[in-house]
Amino acid sequence: MDKVETLVKEQQLKDQFDNLEKHTQWGIEFAEKYTKFVKERSEIEINYAKQIRNLSKKYQPKKNSREEEESKYTFCRAFLVTLNELNDYAGQHEVIAENLTSQIITELARYLQELKTERKSHFHDGRKAQQQIESSWKQLESCKRRFERDCKEADRAQQYFEKMDADINVTKADVEKARQQAQMRHQMASDSKSDYSAYLQKFNQEQNEHYYTVIPNIFQKLQDMEEKRIERLGVCMKTFADVDRQVLPIVGKCLDGMTKAAESIEPKTDSNQVVESYKSGFEAPGDVEFEDYGQAMKRTVSETSLSNSREGKDKSTSKSKGKLWPFIKNKNKLSLKLGSGPEDFSHLPPEQRRKKLQGKIDELNKDIQKEMDQRDALTKMKDVYIKNPQMGDPTSVDPRLTEIGQTIEKLQSEVQKFEGWLAEVEERMPSKSDTHRRSGLYETQNNTAVSNNCAQNRESPDGSYTEEQTSETQVKATINPPTTSTPDIDDEFDDEETLPTIGTCKALYPFEGHNEGTIAVAEGELLFVIEEDKGDGWTRVRRSEDDEGYVPTSYIEVILETNAKGAMTYI
Repeated sequence: MDKVETLVKEQQLKDQFDNLEKHTQWGIEFAEKYTKFVKERSEIEINYAKQIRNLSKKYQPKKNSREEEESKYTFCRAFLVTLNELNDYAGQHEVIAENLTSQIITELARYLQELKTERKSHFHDGRKAQQQIESSWKQLESCKRRFERDCKEADRAQQYFEKMDADINVTKADVEKARQQAQMRHQMASDSKSDYSAYLQKFNQEQNEHYYTVIPNIFQKLQDMEEKRIERLGVCMKTFADVDRQVLPIVGKCLDGMTKAAESIEPKTDSNQVVESYKSGFEAPGDVEFEDYGQAMKRTVSETSLSNSREGKDKSTSKSKGKLWPFIKNKNKLSLKLGSGPEDFSHLPPEQRRKKLQGKIDELNKDIQKEMDQRDALTKMKDVYIKNPQMGDPTSVDPRLTEIGQTIEKLQSEVQKFEGWLAEVEERMPSKSDTHRRSGLYETQNNTAVSNNCAQNRESPDGSYTEEQTSETQVKATINPPTTSTPDIDDEFDDEETLPTIGTCKALYPFEGHNEGTIAVAEGELLFVIEEDKGDGWTRVRRSEDDEGYVPTSYIEVILETNAKGAMTYI
């Protein structure tokens, strides 16, 4: 019965080892599956970051002149900030991928190798203990069978001795021999009994140790190993979430940067930038004079008229038909593109030409300053070489100094050339000081006949802008003198009466008015307009009889009276 019970326990223990082996192997496979899952997530993050970076790079402004134009507008700058923030956002996904690889994938792969080694060791110890107890059991069975056999042999020897001793026909020597054989068999049985008893005691001790110490320890190690595996998986899953959480503050800053960039867009500023970029500087056409056909006089048009009804009928007296310049339509439109046209920007309108020339002069001055700084540095180096010949040869600097001097002279000649063109443009453009002179001069010409060529001096036959100051001078020289004596124009400007009001305006922005001839205004202030913008970007306003001056036209909203002369505004 004890033998059967022992065999049953051994079989059950063996089955438990098989079950534990299957379960722990499944646990390792699950950990490997989770490692593969994290690895695929990391690859997704890397690919996503790569696509985001490529998207940001694709829409970055190209390195050309157009980039400079776009950078002037707030919505373009906001989009550029958004692209940069998006690039930083992609970087955070790369950080997620790196942290997943270093904190989970690498660590978990190393742990799985250790786990497999530990599992193999524990099951090897379990099988070894199982083999030992089985071997002890076999030895115990062997001792038990030998003891049983010796006992049976001793019984037979005893029975044989008793039979021989009872038989009178058997010699005394045979009886003695049988007696000795029986004693020997009894001694062997006694020895087998002692061996069996000793080994049985040893087996029971080993069995007790096996079932209550060795195997429980192995099972406990396997249980600890399984708990560590599960705990490590829990830590990895928590790290999986923490890796995302760690980048959330920076991702939030990227999103805040995008939001701030969007909020920085100023439609009013951008629209004013367009106005400033494409403001032509042309003078607005004057009023068309009334032609009294009831009087016997030569039909004429005003000097400032750009449209002549007679030109359509008599093409022989005019080379081109007058047009209003804002509505010019021809194949050779005004080119406002950077990098196109002649060097002096003569293809641009006056205001745009002035800006381009001034920008070119500023650029050349920066280059001159840069060359001068280099020259100063080389001069100091030469002085050091002269004082300390061991540091270098002073004459080695002379070729570079000569080259820089030639470069500076070339740049200075370029500056003089562009300054000459700029002075020419500024002379032709209307200024604040002569605005009234033209206005007063035109008022004396209301009833005076002028040549029809005045409009042609402003516009060439193909509609492009041209200016000929000598022609305008000739036109003014042909004006018939008034019937009454008129004082000199400069004296008239100095001694004129208060100019009439031609409209009102509202200040859109505050203006300090530090320069001479300007007037300071506050945002929302209402003022009287006494002289409108003549193309130079300034409007003359009045606050009171003794307080008047010029303000930027883009800073005010002008409302001209409908019956006021020249009540038209142009950009």
